Amino acid sequence: MAAEFHFLVVPLIAQGHIIPMVEVARLLAARGARATVVTTPVNAARNGAAVEAARRDGLAVDLAEVAFPGPEFGVPEGLENMDQLADADPGMYLPLQRAIWAMAPPLERLVRALPRRPDCLVADYCNPWTAPVCDRLGIARVVMHCPSAYFLLATHNLSKHGMYGLAAGDGELEPFVVPDFPVRAVVDTATFRRFFQWPGLEEEERDAVEAERTADGFVINTFRDIEGAFVDGYAAALGRRAWAIGPTCAAAAGGGTDADARASRGNRADVDAGRILSWLDARPPASVLYISFGSISHLAAKQVIELARGIEASGRPFVWAIKEAAAGAVREWLDGEGYEERVKDRGVLVRGWAPQVSILSHPATGGFLTHCGWNAALEAIAHGVPALTWPTILDQFSSERLLVDVLGVGVRSGVTAPPMYLPAEAEGVQVTAAGVEKAVAELMDGGADGAARRARARELAATARAAVEEGGSSHADLTDMIRHVAEVARTKRQEREVRPT
Repeated sequence: MAAEFHFLVVPLIAQGHIIPMVEVARLLAARGARATVVTTPVNAARNGAAVEAARRDGLAVDLAEVAFPGPEFGVPEGLENMDQLADADPGMYLPLQRAIWAMAPPLERLVRALPRRPDCLVADYCNPWTAPVCDRLGIARVVMHCPSAYFLLATHNLSKHGMYGLAAGDGELEPFVVPDFPVRAVVDTATFRRFFQWPGLEEEERDAVEAERTADGFVINTFRDIEGAFVDGYAAALGRRAWAIGPTCAAAAGGGTDADARASRGNRADVDAGRILSWLDARPPASVLYISFGSISHLAAKQVIELARGIEASGRPFVWAIKEAAAGAVREWLDGEGYEERVKDRGVLVRGWAPQVSILSHPATGGFLTHCGWNAALEAIAHGVPALTWPTILDQFSSERLLVDVLGVGVRSGVTAPPMYLPAEAEGVQVTAAGVEKAVAELMDGGADGAARRARARELAATARAAVEEGGSSHADLTDMIRHVAEVARTKRQEREVRPT
């Protein structure tokens, strides 16, 4: 591709979206294009390390900031990422969404100020407000989906057949079979919803559907060996071009500190990576359980304590990135219980963020207890590590079904519904310490079932790496996407010359 071909990449301001879209920028730059990731000042600071790592690798990846109009909508200054909502007023979610929609004018000013109009904008599905900007400026637009194709096709079919209108309240937990689906899937509307399918976001949902309908195609962070039928089914359902270009994290699967910089969580690790790696070096292969719930999922304090007790009772060595321990009831319990002292010979607690890529790629790591966001699920797949799934929101329950029911590389923890559907008396607890102990034992099983699961995970890791290498399906899909976009961009340039914007 000619070096002057320029992509703008505009992720949702959430780490589970920024991370894979920065990886997409790397992939595009590796093909000879220039890629600029556009985000807000706070997110630019948090994710600058990943972009700098790309530049050190000789890739033309840039970071551009646009002002975030949060304060105009009552959002506190500096609140610019979804994971910050956990510590904010519960009523801040809708104002934050309104502020995100208001990023269109600063984005348009940024584009108009560039010396040359970008050729294509890669927009997060959750940023449909970019569509009118592209239309006004005559720029090709590709929509990127960060959830799995399984989730996309399932929720599309549920909407098409009117399933979301059949249940409300407790009825949202009633199970039914997804119609017109490549595999049998029994779901409920509480755990299978698109990002904007919530009260108060009806306009955003309409905008997102329309922006996808009018896009010049869409890319999905997956690969055809695991989701080919779902990718093709979704493309056929929408009548658009679809490209599976992932897993975007596969480039970071080699491990090491540079890999962690490339796949940065947007937060610096709160522990020395070398210390954890030395600790892992002393453990037998596939013996350690790594526990991390990402940036958005937050467990209730009583559930964290039950989880801690179950992990202790399991007797398994573990590394736990326990961000809930930074303050509040969990910290008080840990400090007063003597937990760390009791498990110090076989457990490492990181009170914050851990070097995830380095841990997952280490031979001693044999299991990953994860919230099961699709980005985390792909990292488990790319590293060949079986997952103990603990879904909490949105597409995480579909990731669990794909890992456990379709791919055979996951074990359920026992979580059955989002925390909001639990009765108040449960105090956020869905899985007791005994349940955690049982689930960990199943995941880390050294018998025939466990061996088969680990072998399957290693096979998928090999196919994931092959998919993104030259000659692989994702490499070919990305090539086809670039070729298609180049043709669309050429047409739009000609139109602009006739009718300047």
